[in-house]
Amino acid sequence: MLCYIYKSQKKEELYVYLNTQDDFSSLPDDLIRQLGKLSFVMELELTPDKKLARENAEKVIFALQSRGFFIQMPPTIMPLGPQVAKTHIH
Repeated sequence: MLCYIYKSQKKEELYVYLNTQDDFSSLPDDLIRQLGKLSFVMELELTPDKKLARENAEKVIFALQSRGFFIQMPPTIMPLGPQVAKTHIH
């Protein structure tokens, strides 16, 4: 399955995958406002066994087929707990 990936200019490291290039009609209006301007990043051939950096390809394909889009959220950064900070910061 061919998909098209766009980067949000408003939310760092948030990406939108679309099943049709430059067709944002499947995105809800509220979501479009939250994302801000989207910049084209790349075209990608997705297969169920394709290795993606942060997502499961089957999950992305399912979303593209059922909704027409997939949102890749930014990675979650876990803060260091006080005990970890004490042992690793000198």
